[in-house]
Amino acid sequence: MQRRFTPTLWPTLFTIPALLVLVGLGTWQLQRMQWKTEIIDTFEARMSDKAIDPPARVEDIEKWRFKRVTLVGEFLHQKEFTITGKTFEGTAGFHLITPLQSADGRITLINRGWIPERLRLRNTRPETLTKGSVLVDGIIREDKKKGYFVPENEPQNNVWLYINSEQMAAKSQVGPIANYYIDVLREPGPYALPIGASGSIKMRNEHLQYALTWYFLALSLLVIYVIYHYRPDEN
Repeated sequence: MQRRFTPTLWPTLFTIPALLVLVGLGTWQLQRMQWKTEIIDTFEARMSDKAIDPPARVEDIEKWRFKRVTLVGEFLHQKEFTITGKTFEGTAGFHLITPLQSADGRITLINRGWIPERLRLRNTRPETLTKGSVLVDGIIREDKKKGYFVPENEPQNNVWLYINSEQMAAKSQVGPIANYYIDVLREPGPYALPIGASGSIKMRNEHLQYALTWYFLALSLLVIYVIYHYRPDEN
């Protein structure tokens, strides 16, 4: 008995949109993989470059993101900010953000690194209150974009969940602040507070696996659809 491919209405109406969705999800995962790969490659390339002086203002963050820079100035400890909800090796804490005033008067926010929650009060961590001129070695970062599930900052209550240079400039009243911040790089050796950035980027990049999963589901659905509609030829 011969069989022929005879599509029927309702399975077809279900299968076509489902295939489009599954293929679309797979393609989106490939795009995400490419985006993350480019970020990692850019970070590694710029970390290997020689440190340079940062600009007063960044007009094109794509050209400056992850650039290694050095900056000399004095910390304005009375104007520091603490970014809540940060962990290090499973321990709760915060990131210490301190404005740095350069000799030319410009102000730059410096993410000095992680500190445990028990040392939130300034008088409990005198080792972080560096006096005089300091040399900052770090990388340029743009203001953090608020996550969908992250509440808004509350400048009036001095509650900060992400870095926003405009809000922090208004709160600190120290004058114009650079429209970026600098992540301080961790020095080799035993950890010292604040614990700075590691100098490496850690991003999960499993999107190829996810893409193959979506494409496999699309192929499986198509095979089932075709097999289902190969029916005996009644003629």
